[in-house]
Amino acid sequence: MLNLESLFNFSYGMYIISSKNDGKFNGCIVNTVFQITPEPPMIAVSVNKKNLTNEYIAESKVFVVSVLAEETPLEFIGRFGFRTGRDIDKFERVNCKTGQSGVPIVLDNAVGFIEAEVTDAINVETHTLFIGRITACQTIDESKVPMTYNYYRDVKNGRTPRTAATYIEKKPKAKLEKVDHKMKKYKCLICGYIYDPAVGDTENGITAGTAFEDLPDDWVCPECGAGKDEFEPV
Repeated sequence: MLNLESLFNFSYGMYIISSKNDGKFNGCIVNTVFQITPEPPMIAVSVNKKNLTNEYIAESKVFVVSVLAEETPLEFIGRFGFRTGRDIDKFERVNCKTGQSGVPIVLDNAVGFIEAEVTDAINVETHTLFIGRITACQTIDESKVPMTYNYYRDVKNGRTPRTAATYIEKKPKAKLEKVDHKMKKYKCLICGYIYDPAVGDTENGITAGTAFEDLPDDWVCPECGAGKDEFEPV
């Protein structure tokens, strides 16, 4: 029997992995970071090959891990976890400082950070496991509690993007018959954005009066980039 949800018994954290490439910066949310050796101090991070951050790390051979706190808003997580740096500057209006490697260290909602230089990269199917030697690390705010993946999922009701190492594909929900949801408002489960049919999403070409069910399949939350399957009626 293969019950993938039993893997939730493993302990994970919530981190922003940032890197650079040719004067540009990008970052993404990951939950698989772990220390390998104490001396020299080495860590590993698993990053999906589809993520732009994967390309940046592979090119620059450096990355920064920013450890997120429990109080991190879902909208902030959605910015780094559900939107792509190919479309937006994820660091715009985000409080950062430049590390010794030249990579941005996220300070907003962060407990601490780790800088590392890549010493090896292991191809693991859909992901790359980057092995790094720690070059700098520091606690930013001792009063904050690091967020675990369980806390994000079970307490904050956060969702897992398809590129995450722990993603489990959902089974399609049974359709409800004879239930008319037209003109109902829908809430994004990732960041809390409310889609109001009476208002629409004019900035993205959705006119007022468009029911949620009539939105294009490729429409995404204008706040965090989550897909329609991450919304529920309110």
